[in-house]
This record gives sequence, C-alpha cells and structure tokens, in this order.
Amino acid sequence: MSKHNNNPFKNTSSEDIDKISEDTIQNKEPEDGKTAADQTKEEQNQTTKLDELQKKYDDLNQQYIRLAADFDNFRKRQEQERENLLKFGTENALKKLIEVLDNFERGKKALESVEDCQQVKDSFDLIHKQTIETLTKLGMEAIETEGQTFDPNFHEAVMRTPTSDYPEHTIINELQKGYKVGEKVLRPALVNVATEA
Repeated sequence: MSKHNNNPFKNTSSEDIDKISEDTIQNKEPEDGKTAADQTKEEQNQTTKLDELQKKYDDLNQQYIRLAADFDNFRKRQEQERENLLKFGTENALKKLIEVLDNFERGKKALESVEDCQQVKDSFDLIHKQTIETLTKLGMEAIETEGQTFDPNFHEAVMRTPTSDYPEHTIINELQKGYKVGEKVLRPALVNVATEA
C-alpha cells in the first residue's frame, strides 16, 4: 500500500521556508490597511493633541486660580470698607453728641444749688440719663479716671499736683470726661495727676 503524502512543502528546503516567512512578515499590512509608519505618525499626532489640550487645561486652571484669588481679595476689601463706613460714621456722630453731653453736665451742676425746682432737676436728670443710654447703645463709654493710674492712651494730664496722699501717677480728679468706642479714643479725659511731693 503506497503512502499518500499531501505535504505541499515536501520538496521545499528549510531555508526556502524561512525566506517565505520573512517576506510574508515584511509585506504583511495591518488589518486596518495602515502601515507601521502611519501608526507611528498617528500616535505622534495624538500625543501632540494631548499636549495641546494639557496646556489649554493648565492655562485655564491658572486663570481660574487667579480669578478666585482676585474675587476673594475684592470681597475682603468690600467687607473692610463697609466696616470702616459704619465705624467712622458712628465715631463722627458720637463726637458731635459729646458736646451736647458736656452742656448737660454743666446744666446739671448749675441746678444742684436750686432748691425750689425739684421737678426741673428730675426732668433734666431723666434727659441726661436717656442721652447717656443712647450713646452707650451706640458703643460709647466713659473713660475711667479717678483712682486710676495715668495712661497717656486714654488720659491727658492738664495738671500735676505734688502730694503724698496718692501714689505717684495716680489720677486725683477728672476735669473733663473722656469717651471711647471699644479701644478707640474719641476724646481723652482731662485729668489732674499726682506727682511725688
């Protein structure tokens, strides 16, 4: 019984097979019809586009950060300006009202010697009290003086009295009231200060 041999490479040497394989690999095109050079070029184009998109993203991100910082600074400036307007508006109003308060103080002292007009005194005291309460609601307060140690930030020494009755730099008496809003002095208190005898 004769053997049937269907091997197509029966008469082909191994060198011929290697040559055919190499030619096939070199001449074979990708399934999508693009050569390796085309694929490399496309990858380079995609990389370039990706780099451009990254640059645009970075630019936009930097613009956003600057815009956010500018807006935050603007908001802080607006808040500060609003606070200053309220603060200085109140300060100017209080300075004007202090003069009215001074006249009340003078009138009150003048009425102390009047014996027969108690109703006038009572009315005056009521108005004086209401004025002080109104100014206090606005944030104004009197600067403490008598018995306090002299503080040039809040007091103005217009007299110095040598005495051994009080420690040195102690305020003996107040000549004119001083007022402040918080730590802001509207007017320093005019005082007499003890010095060493």
